[in-house]
Amino acid sequence: MSCPSDPVSGLRRIIHIDMDAFYASVEQRDDPALRGVPVAVGGAGARGVVAAASYEARKFGVHSAMPSVTAKRRCPELVFVPARFDVYRAVSQQIRGIFARYTPLIQPLSLDEAYLDVTAPLVDRGSATAIAEEIRAAIRLETGLTASAGVSYNKFLAKLASDHRKPDGLFVITPQMGPAFVAGLPVGKFHGVGPVTAAKMNRLGIHTGLDLRQQTREFLTTQFGKAGDYFYHLARAEDDRPVVVDQQRKSLGAETTFARDLVAWEDVAPALEPLFAKVWAAYRRHGLTARTVTVKIKYANFRLSTRSRSCSEAITSRALIEQLSLDLLQPLFPPQRGVRLLGVTLSNFDTPAVAENRQPALALR
Repeated sequence: MSCPSDPVSGLRRIIHIDMDAFYASVEQRDDPALRGVPVAVGGAGARGVVAAASYEARKFGVHSAMPSVTAKRRCPELVFVPARFDVYRAVSQQIRGIFARYTPLIQPLSLDEAYLDVTAPLVDRGSATAIAEEIRAAIRLETGLTASAGVSYNKFLAKLASDHRKPDGLFVITPQMGPAFVAGLPVGKFHGVGPVTAAKMNRLGIHTGLDLRQQTREFLTTQFGKAGDYFYHLARAEDDRPVVVDQQRKSLGAETTFARDLVAWEDVAPALEPLFAKVWAAYRRHGLTARTVTVKIKYANFRLSTRSRSCSEAITSRALIEQLSLDLLQPLFPPQRGVRLLGVTLSNFDTPAVAENRQPALALR
């Protein structure tokens, strides 16, 4: 389904809704004893990982994908609660029901955030800002939770706007504001610019949106390939990506480039520990069930190789992700050349209906 544009301005009206500390807020809502105290959703054991942290916990530097032992060290009063993904999914569906009162053009990004195109809304309140305020009020009234909202004329700016006044805030970036807002933004805040790309940009003297805007399209495509053209437009506050309805995620993964090339097999598991934590936390946060693990290996000479393995049942534990990944990598060691990068990706997702009814192959640990 395509997105309309305003017949007068030719611009879309996009809202980005992001629930505030969603998993932790649901736990605090349902258990009054948790309100006002630092809460982490996840396992408290030696191999546990924080899936979500309340704002009280974030003040101590606790964040998602952090090892639980580190989180506990930073915040000794931290209270761990096990994840209840069935509850989070139910609340997410309730919130999406609120969205659907205003537009059929809804693109969920995860259980706790979504884009809405309200260029031609089902209920016209005069502006996208008024609709966003009404949605936030309905979420608070009907779920007892708070949401932050960003309103703008494209997805890139709407997402930036929702981050600008968190938690429980709303921010609008108008067409007049867009270029100046982007100009002062660190490139690390740009959608699609990860830590590695941001570091490369910094080495090239590109630190802000204004620095990026001063580069030619040819220079950016030479340095960053196809993404260079995307960055060229973002620096000018331009983003023509439509809100895509019922977009289904194809894969989820992460990778890491090592400061020193890996050679010894015994160094691989410790080096991948932060990667496993990140993938597992994102996997559970999105409420997904995958069947395939793929590992990516890049050697010192930049030669790239991948290996995959699929399961008959859905992957439901971090332990299984680790086991399958290491089993795939072990035959590749010792390598003829050092390893500069490793990555782990999950794919072959079940549909939501299948995932809800499937018995897990392994219990969460």
